[in-house]
Amino acid sequence: MKKIFLASLLAVGFTITAQVKTPQASPLSKIEQVVGLTSVEINYSRPSAKGRTVYGDLVPYGKYWRTGANENTTVTFSENVMFGKNELKKGKYALFTLPKADSWDVIFYTDTNNWGLPQEWDDKKVALRVNVKPETLNKSVESFTISLNNLTNDSGALEISWERTLVSVLFTVPTQEIAMNSIEKALAGPTVSDYFSAAKYYYESDKELNKALLWINNAISLTPSDKDVPFWYLRLKSLIQAKLGDKKGAIETAKYSLEGAVKAGNKDYEKMNNDSIKEWSK
Repeated sequence: MKKIFLASLLAVGFTITAQVKTPQASPLSKIEQVVGLTSVEINYSRPSAKGRTVYGDLVPYGKYWRTGANENTTVTFSENVMFGKNELKKGKYALFTLPKADSWDVIFYTDTNNWGLPQEWDDKKVALRVNVKPETLNKSVESFTISLNNLTNDSGALEISWERTLVSVLFTVPTQEIAMNSIEKALAGPTVSDYFSAAKYYYESDKELNKALLWINNAISLTPSDKDVPFWYLRLKSLIQAKLGDKKGAIETAKYSLEGAVKAGNKDYEKMNNDSIKEWSK
């Protein structure tokens, strides 16, 4: 009897803890691709034909299609992109299609939280609809495939292939604009806030305080006039000076910071400067 009871317990334990693993009928796939300077990410599930006729049967013509399986197929662009003369804002979209024998509509939909198609289609959520002509492939594709091909610095092609049908949608990316902005910013040199942030980090990390002093001085010198120097910039300079042992210079700078804090009505900085001046004067 005890052996039977023990066997029953073991069976129950196995039932509770065992996890059966089986392959998905439509396995998940993820694509991450940089096109020029734009990151594109695609997440989708890949059904297989399994001897079935796909288009015109499994996927009817003239009806919206989830374009894959299971949860929404999604496409994410890190920058605004162009499909022909139409702009698609950067962001994440569900990818739907409307297949026909002689043309397809490729649709970028703002609501991505659906299992398959939305229960109620809303044209207001269509960010962009692109009409393209399908191509016939020489060889049949068994598993539904989305890919990014024909890559250049300025463009790429989002391609959908299954059975003997290929749908290719060309898009362009703002590589030149991003590159030129980056070049202009780099050639212009660091900004006032860049110098301030670097000085603050070095001060707080006790790293090369002479560099921290140089950078906060650069930040101060880049302000339009002495009257425009933020009192918190002067506060940081005084702290750096004090940590370097220049208490006389720190007191002088703190007095300017105090003056600015009083004008701005900032009681916190007023108190901090007064306390520091008192401490450094001992």
